[in-house]
Amino acid sequence: MSQTPDSAVRTYIEQHRAAFLDDLAEWLRIPSVSAQPDHAPDVHRSADWLAAKFKETGFPTAEVWPTAGAPAVFAEWPSDDPKAPTVLVYGHHDVQPAALEDGWDSEPFEPVVRERRLYARGAADDKGQVFFHTLGVRAHLATTGRTTPAVHLKLLIEGEEESGSPHFRALVEENAQRLAADAVIVSDTGMWSEDTPTVCTGMRGLAECEIRLYGPDQDIHSGSFGGAVPNPATAAARLVAALHDEHARVAIPGFYDGIVELTDRERELFAELPFDEQQWLRTAKSYATQGEAEHTTLERVWARPTAEVNGIGGGYQGPGSKTIIPSSAMVKLSFRLVAGQEPDHIEKAVRAWADTQVPAGIRCEITFSGATRPCLTPLGHPALQSVVRAMSRAFEGPVRFTREGGSGPAADLQDVLGAPVLFLGISVPSDGWHAPNEKVELDLLLKGVETTAYLWGDLAANWRHAP
Repeated sequence: MSQTPDSAVRTYIEQHRAAFLDDLAEWLRIPSVSAQPDHAPDVHRSADWLAAKFKETGFPTAEVWPTAGAPAVFAEWPSDDPKAPTVLVYGHHDVQPAALEDGWDSEPFEPVVRERRLYARGAADDKGQVFFHTLGVRAHLATTGRTTPAVHLKLLIEGEEESGSPHFRALVEENAQRLAADAVIVSDTGMWSEDTPTVCTGMRGLAECEIRLYGPDQDIHSGSFGGAVPNPATAAARLVAALHDEHARVAIPGFYDGIVELTDRERELFAELPFDEQQWLRTAKSYATQGEAEHTTLERVWARPTAEVNGIGGGYQGPGSKTIIPSSAMVKLSFRLVAGQEPDHIEKAVRAWADTQVPAGIRCEITFSGATRPCLTPLGHPALQSVVRAMSRAFEGPVRFTREGGSGPAADLQDVLGAPVLFLGISVPSDGWHAPNEKVELDLLLKGVETTAYLWGDLAANWRHAP
């Protein structure tokens, strides 16, 4: 009796499971910690190892791309179908620092399997989720009889994500022609839980600034001058107090201009998730929720823009008292942005707003750092629907939808390449990214393999170019 396509894929994966995990363990033994200069040779070794493994997998092109920092890896495997869409997979091969004395139960760079879980730094973030694409594409070819993927497949695996991706945008801009794609798939993400597979549809952007307020040319006596000259610390406090209105909305004029509001369907989909607010508060080490009125907690952290005070200071902060009017004060602010918001517009709005809040006699200097734009893929996008169908086949059940409240370099790919960003990951919250005893659930890792084995054919069948 012949196998069904899905059972053939699962049989192939099971037959190659041991070799796949042996290879992954070999890669995890390379301590590719981009944040520590002593490990720079290891990051290069990791890139070389991955490029060689892509070649062994069958990619005709696999190159190590140098940057001003750590190297990235690029691989490409064209389809023999000229109408096939082009897909670029993003991930990273660098990892967070780790040492046994941090609280690990085993050496962080000596992978061990316990109870169907693979423990090692990078097991989930992000080597495991990058590497499942190698076995996935082989399963795709073996079970369809193809000699090339059903899509034009490219991978860009950077080496500085854990260090803030300082050279990533420049790398993408310099190589935009070779990286050109119809869609970007980010495999540096996760699911809601082991029994609730999900696809992320968007990520917030980020703008940050530091505001410095200057008053007297030096600290002065509060008895001699207090109440008669403006105080920079008071101005900083008033600035912060004016940041939100009584409904927790950001009170900066123009801040919400152009935002893409949640649809009723998206709100329904968020509400379907098994969200335990009290458990979420425990994870947040907090005691109550707060935020924009008429929005749920998940809506606030995934789909609404925010303004947060990251730091505030000024004047004397040592023991005892020092009765002064300080000469300066400072505030650090960050703004999470949603689809429709432009960092340049936010910067202009913040500057104009601050000018109206600062009294005469206080000089205000605002410095913005580099910004990240938000990305959002509509629910009906054909590439997103292919990801959902592929995951549903692998997990044999419904797939739900989430968004990501944080920000990341995926938006650079969207900006430069003009391609929608999709998210495909199998990690779960208990995997402990950046923490001691990071792990990946082996059953889920293999579901990631299976998902990609289905995905390329689904994309080619349902999202084709005109001749």
